[in-house]
Amino acid sequence: MAGRASVRAPRTPRTPRTPKKTPKNPPKKAPKKATRPRGGPRGPRENGLRRLHTRVRRAWDRPLTSYYLILGSSLLITALGLVMVYSASMIQALQLNLPASYFFRKQFVAAVLGTGLLLAAMRIPVKLHRALSYPILAASVFLMVLVQIPGIGRSVNGNQNWIYLGGPFQLQPSEFGKLALVLWGADLLARKQDKRLLTQWKHMLVPLVPVTFMLLGLIMLGGDMGTAIILTAILFGLLWLAGAPTRLFAGVLSIAAVLGVILIKTSPNRMARLGCIGATDPGPGDQCWQAVHGIYALASGGFFGSGLGASVEKWGQLPEPHTDFIFAITGEELGLAGTLSVLALFAALGYAGIRVAGRTEDPFVRYAAGGVTTWITAQAVVNVGAVLGLLPIAGVPLPLFSYGGSALLPTMFAVGLLIAFAREDPAAKAALAMRQPRVRWNTMRRRVKARSSGER
Repeated sequence: MAGRASVRAPRTPRTPRTPKKTPKNPPKKAPKKATRPRGGPRGPRENGLRRLHTRVRRAWDRPLTSYYLILGSSLLITALGLVMVYSASMIQALQLNLPASYFFRKQFVAAVLGTGLLLAAMRIPVKLHRALSYPILAASVFLMVLVQIPGIGRSVNGNQNWIYLGGPFQLQPSEFGKLALVLWGADLLARKQDKRLLTQWKHMLVPLVPVTFMLLGLIMLGGDMGTAIILTAILFGLLWLAGAPTRLFAGVLSIAAVLGVILIKTSPNRMARLGCIGATDPGPGDQCWQAVHGIYALASGGFFGSGLGASVEKWGQLPEPHTDFIFAITGEELGLAGTLSVLALFAALGYAGIRVAGRTEDPFVRYAAGGVTTWITAQAVVNVGAVLGLLPIAGVPLPLFSYGGSALLPTMFAVGLLIAFAREDPAAKAALAMRQPRVRWNTMRRRVKARSSGER
């Protein structure tokens, strides 16, 4: 059986491909610019910056940010202040035939006592703070009256505002008057706000303004205008937080300005201090000696300073190097970097205080936090402005930094108030409760199986 022959279709011949001729030296094309369309994917660098910004913002908005800022900045200011007090005061102590660490030891004792007050203020509930406002005010007024009694009050540098406690210790009651005004004024305004009385100007001013003027009068009897300026700033801060109308605010400010002008005009010493603003020469009779040498100390420090303990101005050239003009010695020994660090710490403390006052719903906490923040920041501005030659020398210490236990104790108690208020925020309470470690106590008792009722 013959098989069928298979017939295949003939293949069509393929057309050979002609190779493309490439030029020997092809022209180079300009690189295209990397353009990102709107809404398209971002580059790695831009994504990294955006993620960093998001992380910083989340960390800044955490409920415990104010708590850590207040605690950290205040402790750093106090610790650095102890170092600078020792460095700035050792020469003066030796000139007085005292040990080199004399002023440092007194400041260290005040810092330890102030830390105890800070911890106590942190733990005291808000209701007890409000209850303590009236006893603190009454005690401050009583002590300021005692200052004016001959034989009890003492005069230091021309100001009659000290009480001798025995040994090397003295007390300045006007420093506690700042704390008293903050607590009492905050409680007064909070109670009036609860009763909706702050819409009437007489309830906003009375009795807050008369009591403040009484404190100012007792302070000015001793000639301490610097403390009077800080009390006036606290008063304006409380009125501002209470929502005082512009006319009312301007009226109180104009009255205070007129009284200030009268007090300055009637005192040759205050007029001389006012004339030393921006001075570059000691002038006739060396009336601007302290202001000019404060500028000399800052100028000789440069960017990083002459070194800790290497100040020249503290060797008798600059008066009060460890109290009112400790910022100048800081600039001379630690330079611009040191002074900017101190200012940054005060800025952080002030921002945290404003943040606490703005986030709370409790009117007392808002007024008290705002009053403390106004007190510390205004006093820092007055002190630093005097050292820089931008403001007249008012004789107020740098808060938490300068030497002086009477100023340090109420200021650390006020910082404890801010910390307590920061902890009172509901979100902060929850965050702190989550971070507290839960300790399980293991006992050495044997676990005995429960016996049935028939067993003996």
